This record gives sequence, structure tokens and C-alpha cells, in this order.
Amino acid sequence: MALRESGEMYLEAIYILSQTKALVRSVDVSEYRNYSKPSVSRAIGLLKKGGYVLMGRDGGLTLTEAGQAVVKKIFDRHTTLTNFLTLLGVDETIAENDACRMEHFISDESFYAMKNLAMKMEQK
Repeated sequence: MALRESGEMYLEAIYILSQTKALVRSVDVSEYRNYSKPSVSRAIGLLKKGGYVLMGRDGGLTLTEAGQAVVKKIFDRHTTLTNFLTLLGVDETIAENDACRMEHFISDESFYAMKNLAMKMEQK
């Protein structure tokens, strides 16, 4: 099952919440993203079906290895793109918001070209 941007956003929310909460539930994702509970419930069901998320008896959400791999890729893209844009002189808040949108659509080729250029720019 190929993920769309919204699926990646749900996985990212679960990951972020899990950094500060021992138990992440659907209601936490709903509050964090300001999404309706039915929307979150449907999305979590699809993510479970796709093998990206597990739900315990207590309602706790856990990322599978596949889910963790997606989050790792998205986080690398987000931090790299934010850094790249700020190196170009873009305001940090704007860079953060733009990176959040770009991270889901940029090709691997373009992303790695930007990542390499950012690394070269930082060395100067």
C-alpha cells in the first residue's frame, strides 16, 4: 500500500507524540493535528491495514518497522529541506512550513541534490 501525504502526516504525528508520551492513542493524534476523531479513526484503520501501525488492547498506537522507515525518511527530508531553505536566507518559520509541504512530494533525485548542496554550503 503506497502512502499519501495524509498517511505520512499521521505517522509523523504518532512519532512526535511518542517522543513525549508513553501511550499514544487516536484521540491524541486527533488533538495534535486538529483532525476530527472519525477522520483519525479511518486513517488509523488504513495504516493498520497497510502494516504501518499496530494498536494495542489499551488503544496505544505503535509504529511498525515499515511505519518507522516512513517516518525516518520524512524527518530526514523535513530537517534537510528546512536547513536548505534557511541557508538560502528564507525565514525559519517560512522554511519550516514550506519544508513540511515539500517533504511529501519532492523526488529522491531532487532531494539528494539539495541535501548535497546544503552540506557543501555548510562547509564554507
